[in-house]
This record gives sequence, C-alpha cells and structure tokens, in this order.
Amino acid sequence: MSSPLTAFLQLGLVPPVSFPTDSRYYSYSTLTYTTPPSQSGPGQSVTYLARRIVPQPGTPNYATVAQHTVVQGDRLDLIAAKYLGDPLLFWLLCDANGALRPEDLIATPGTTIAITMPQGVPGGTSV
Repeated sequence: MSSPLTAFLQLGLVPPVSFPTDSRYYSYSTLTYTTPPSQSGPGQSVTYLARRIVPQPGTPNYATVAQHTVVQGDRLDLIAAKYLGDPLLFWLLCDANGALRPEDLIATPGTTIAITMPQGVPGGTSV
C-alpha cells in the first residue's frame, strides 16, 4: 500500500521539487528507488536527491574574487551578502573552503576565508 503522498506524486498532483537558482541543489535532479516487494504489499517508492560532488578547494573550478579575515561576531550569511550579493550563497563559501559545517569558517577570528565563485555560477559583486 503506497502512502497518500506517493499517490499524489504519481498522479502529478504535487509539483516536482525544484530549487531556487541560489541553492546548492539547483540543477540536481531527484531520483527514485523502489524497495523490493514484501508480504505486506508492493515495494515503496523513495525519492531522493542525486549525489552532489563538490570540487576540492584550490582547483581550477573556483575563481578567487576576494579574501576575508574573520573577526569576532562575523556571520557567514552576511559575508556572502557582502561579497557575493546574496546571503543564501553562503554554501559557496563552505564548498570553496572545504567546510562541512558552516560555523567552522567563522569560529576562529583571524582566519582567512577565500571568497570564490565556481565556474558556471552567475552572480557576485565586485568589492
């Protein structure tokens, strides 16, 4: 027995997930896995995001546009707004600096953050 949400998705009553252009998941598709059938019924459909591969920091995939030295009280969203023109692009800073947790980038005053733009991503402002 499928869930009501699955039924709505299959009937096209729920729109597919789309992410805004400033999302780290923009242009990534969703995939569906169907579990094996069991005694209680047919397999369940599970929708998930396609794997996102992040280029290593320092590769030609990133163009450095500025450097920022962290000071006490810095917020990553405000740094992104200042240098990239959009606070929601903080994830670009995480990717380019190899940070799995955003708070790691601003945890230590005096740390220098590379402000970069990956190839193919529009936006950014000159500083």
